[in-house]
Parts: sequence; structure tokens; C-alpha cells
Amino acid sequence: MPKSYLERILRANVYDVARETPLESMHLLSERLGHNVLLKREDLQPVFSFKIRGAYNKIVQLDADQRARGVVCASAGNHAQGVALAAQKLGLRAVVVMPTTTPQIKSNAVSRLGGEVIFHGVSVDESFQRAHAIADDEGMVFVHPFDDVDVIAGQGTIGHEILRQHGNGIDAIFVPVGGGGLIGGIAAYVKTLWPTVKIIGVEPEDAPTMHAALEAGGPVSLDEVGLFADGVAVRTVGAETYRIAAECVDEIILVNTDEICAAILDIYEDTRSIAEPAGALAVAGLKTYTARGQSRDETLIAILSGANVNFDRLRHISERADIGREREALFAVTIPERPGSLRQFCEVIGSRAITEFNYRYADSDAAQIFVGLELQQGRQEREGLLAALESAEFPVVDMTDNELAKIHVRYMVGGHGGKELDEKLYRFFFPERPGALLGFLNEMGQRWNISLFHYRNHGSAYGRVLMGFQVKDAGDAEFREFLENAKFPYVDETNNPVYEVFLK
Repeated sequence: MPKSYLERILRANVYDVARETPLESMHLLSERLGHNVLLKREDLQPVFSFKIRGAYNKIVQLDADQRARGVVCASAGNHAQGVALAAQKLGLRAVVVMPTTTPQIKSNAVSRLGGEVIFHGVSVDESFQRAHAIADDEGMVFVHPFDDVDVIAGQGTIGHEILRQHGNGIDAIFVPVGGGGLIGGIAAYVKTLWPTVKIIGVEPEDAPTMHAALEAGGPVSLDEVGLFADGVAVRTVGAETYRIAAECVDEIILVNTDEICAAILDIYEDTRSIAEPAGALAVAGLKTYTARGQSRDETLIAILSGANVNFDRLRHISERADIGREREALFAVTIPERPGSLRQFCEVIGSRAITEFNYRYADSDAAQIFVGLELQQGRQEREGLLAALESAEFPVVDMTDNELAKIHVRYMVGGHGGKELDEKLYRFFFPERPGALLGFLNEMGQRWNISLFHYRNHGSAYGRVLMGFQVKDAGDAEFREFLENAKFPYVDETNNPVYEVFLK
């Protein structure tokens, strides 16, 4: 069966609009994993995604009558941009139906390319229904994003380029999977010429569409799929793409959100480019594959399929990346509500950098703190930290893998402390160096109780810390002397109206 695609791929007409993208070495990741890792840079296409290949190869083959009627498609973004650019190049009308959840960066790009954008439904499946209705009502040609032989052949030109750019010696190619058009085209071409090369698909754990199909022996429709990696948020793979995958794909690897974010960071560190979540899937799967430890010094290729990501998503991606790399641990720790207990806690964690610290006075017996700690040795160090805290008789809960904690609770810790605290509120600027906080606490000793603490590392030279102290009026002069001796810049926020409304 794959041989039937060989001629289609070799004859595919994509280079009127697409470019041959480079195959680049990921030096840093290669050194870390002990393999030769190469990245196929489809993010460098004119629409920042591989989708232009399949869309143009389909549309350019339409006859004059079909072109006159125009084209319509349904897409969350990348296929839409490919169709819009292909239609613009050929002078055709293009209508694009997009889910209402589509990132603005993608819908704006379609409009700039001359596509007529219609928002419909919250999923690609609902958009599909509307697009098919438009095709029927107006006689337009529906351009399927993946389950079409010409679209698959267009995507298959990536496999042709990889074999020409690298030749033999490839051990495995990792491909992100949504509907299956990309992996179908690459697998059909590569397996025809180099059947020993592994073709490994990668999907999010919350959108395992091809994985489910291969287990079931045919395409199945998932009840729901996660939207974080929106470029692969497809409920059902195509009949044709499944047929190719069943014969040519060696394995499907599933990865979680943290692992995807960590892969985005890996790509950035090696290329200074920012992949979209779906675009980083292949690197995430490649890392999972190598973590099995079954081989060394293999040549592994990952497809960076796209870079259409909204800027405002980068904060979330950044925060999850360190957890995905096992560089950060999140703990809920209970400490006695008495002067000096925070210092004792800091002595247990030692010189490790604190990435986040949230605490608000609740009662006179115990305090619950939400703390993020930087790790150098991954899970082993995290387990050692847990043991050390338990040994010091600090009750602790590991929240590193807790989605509720990572998505919501870390931003909700706090609240009102009560009006009888005799509390003073200050903002400090701490130098980002190990031991700065402990030195401050040692200087303070056990003279005042800390009733509020909030810190989050923002990647700058100085950490911004908000602290509340229980200081009676009689000790005010001594407290101000302590502040001056501590030699950290500070701002008195005790009379700030925001404090009055939300924290006091």
C-alpha cells in the first residue's frame, strides 16, 4: 500500500508556496539525552506550519470549474492558513470555518491572507458540519485537513526531504498526530524506501485519537479531547490515515501537558524559536522514548510542525515547563504558627532556590504554606526533600503532579487575616541568590511573627516579596531598626487600599 503513495509524493506540487525546511541538530538536547537529535523545522514555512504543503497540493489540482466555485475548509488554524494562502496564490475564493476557541493569532492570519472566516462551534467537529453545509449549499470544494490522498501526499514531501537531507542511518522519526495526515504522508514515503526506520507518532494524553484507533482496530470517535494542544484536537482520525498508520506506524507515544511544555523549552534553548504545543509533541515523545534507556547514540528526528502560539499562553507554558523537566517541586507544608518556624523550614530546604512561596495567617496554631522549589536532580531530589521535611516533623503533601494545585490553587492561596493581627505589610526586593531569605530571617530572629508571605520568581535579578509582620506599636522603633539593618530595599504597603480590601 505505501508504494501507491510514492509517485503521488514525488509528483506533489508544493514548492510554489512552501519551502524546503532545514533539518537542524539540537546540540543541547542531544548532549543531554545521549542521542543525535535532529529537528525538521516546519515552523519556518510561510504560514509557520507544515499544513501549507497538503492544502496547496490539493487545491492546485482542481480543474477550472472547481476553482471558479471556490474552496471551503474547517480548521482550528494551521490548515486554515494553508488553504487561505493556497487560494490567494491561485486567485480563488476561500471560506474558513473555525471553532470559537481558535487562538486569535491563527484567525487573524487567515483574514490577512484573504480567507473569509466564520466562527462556529467549540470544536473542529462542529466546524466541520458547518463547512460541509456551506459546500453543499454553495457548491464549493471542501478541502479536508487530513483524510484526502492529495493532502496526505503533500505532507509526505517532508519525508522525501528528510531522506534526501540525511540519507541512511536514521533510527526513528517522531511525528505529531492529530487526524493523521502528516504521519500518514511521512510513513508512506519513508517505509517504502527505508522500512527499518521507525515511525513513531506522538499524541497528548487527553487527545489519544490514533492511539485509540490502533487499539480498537479502526477509527473511533472520542467523547472529548483536550484543547491545550489545539493543533491536534481531533476526535476521530481519517479512514485513509488510519489505513496507512495501521500498516506503517511502529508506535504511538502519549505525553502530558507538562512534558509538552518542557519540550517547548527544549526547542527554545536549542533554536531560540517558540513552538506551539502541538508543534512540540514530537520532541516530547522523543524524550519519553529515550527515557526508556533501551539504546544509545541513535539518530532521532522530530518534526517541529508549527509555531502559531498566542503570546499570552507563554506564561502558562513557562510555569509548566520546569515541572515537565522535573526542575521544580510543589509542596503543601504545615508549619507551627510561632516566631522562628519559617526560619527552621528554610534551614531544612537549604540553599535550594525558592520559585514560589504563598502563605497567609489563618489561626494561632498552624500555618499552611504553598511552596515551589527548584530541583537539580529531578524526582530523586524531590523524594529526598519530602523525606527531609517529614523527618523535621513538617507535615507535607507533594502537589507536583496535582492539576488542581498547578492550575488554580497556586493563585488562590491567601485571603483575609483578621483585623486583630497588629500587622504591618511590606514589599521587599531580594537579590536572587541562595540564602538571601534565610539571612533575612536570621537577622529577624524570633522577635516578630510572619503573618503573610508571597514570593514568585520572575526570572529577574531581584525577587519581589510581600511580607506581613505582627508588630505591636510598642515594638515599632525596634522593627524599623531591623528593616534598616537588613539592607534590602522595601516599600511600606500597610496603608495601601488594596491591602485593606483583599488581605487585611
